[in-house]
Parts: sequence; structure tokens; C-alpha cells
Amino acid sequence: MKEFMEHEQGKNRREQPGEGQAGRPGVQPGSGPVIPPDVQLNEPDKQQYGEYVKQVTPTHSLGLQMLKAFVTGGVICCIGQGILNYAGSIGLEKDAAGAWCSVALVLASVILTGLNIFPQIAKWGGAGALVPITGFANSVAAPAIEYQKEGQVFGIGCKIFTIAGPVILYGIFTSWILGLIYWILGLAGVF
Repeated sequence: MKEFMEHEQGKNRREQPGEGQAGRPGVQPGSGPVIPPDVQLNEPDKQQYGEYVKQVTPTHSLGLQMLKAFVTGGVICCIGQGILNYAGSIGLEKDAAGAWCSVALVLASVILTGLNIFPQIAKWGGAGALVPITGFANSVAAPAIEYQKEGQVFGIGCKIFTIAGPVILYGIFTSWILGLIYWILGLAGVF
């Protein structure tokens, strides 16, 4: 047990894939302390380990998290509404104003991601920052920034959609399935 705790406390660098807990099947990096398979624990050590896990596991207040998400999402939506109102006041049609609003929010999100400000906003605001279009822009920009050192093709090209790719894939697939169902029901005379 002692060597495990020293190992956990002595970590001063990010684990590479295949090292430590990140390389163990079914264990996600950053998912908390994991007992190495070669360490055998007796009952007192198990209790000590349980206390250690309670110490290092962060606790969260659901109500406070919901309030932070509400405030963050509300601020983002108010900024978007302000952009829509401004675009409408200078004579843009509703569709054009909506397009400019989306472009402005995505651009702001990408710039804030590049300056490492958006991740701090998302950490504080949780889903309130990640659910609007700004979160989608962040999910595309963050891997591009992180993997740029691996090159244009194998870094940015291969990794840019690691987070957003499944969202795009399943969104398009679900839209296609629902469209097919709608078309079949239309042929059957339901719609």
C-alpha cells in the first residue's frame, strides 16, 4: 500500500498511452487512483486505501453545478441574442442575422479556446458552456490545437474530429433514419 501511495503522489508528468492506469483495459485516464495489479492489499490497507480515495476524489454540489451551468449558458445566449438584435438593427434579415450570430459565437469560441480561456469557462460552467454552439466549436478547435505538433496530416487532420466526429456522425445518421421513417409514413398516407 505504501508503495502505491508513493507512486500516486510522486506522479509529476502526464501518463502516456500504454503507461500506468491509462494502459489498463476499461480504465480511463484521469479516472482516479487505481491499484496496480501487482499490489496485494490486506484488510487494514484496503481501509487506508478507501480513505485515500475519499481524500482525492472531488465532491460536487449538484445544485451549484446546475446554477453555474444555467448562468454560463444564459450569458452565452444573451450574447447571441445581442448579436441577433444588432444584426437586425443594421437591416439584416432574420436568416442572415442568425448566420452571423452563429459565425460570431463560433469564432469567439475558437479564439477563446486558442487562448486557453474557454476550457476555464467550461470547467466552471459545465454543460452551460458546452451545450450551445460554442461548445461544438471548442470540441473541434481543442484537438486541432493539442495535436498540431504531430503535423498537418497525422496531427490535425486525423485528430480534429475526435470529439465532434461522433456527434456529427450520429446526428447525420439519426436525421437520415428519421427522414426515411417520415418518407415511408408519407407513402403510407400517415402524413
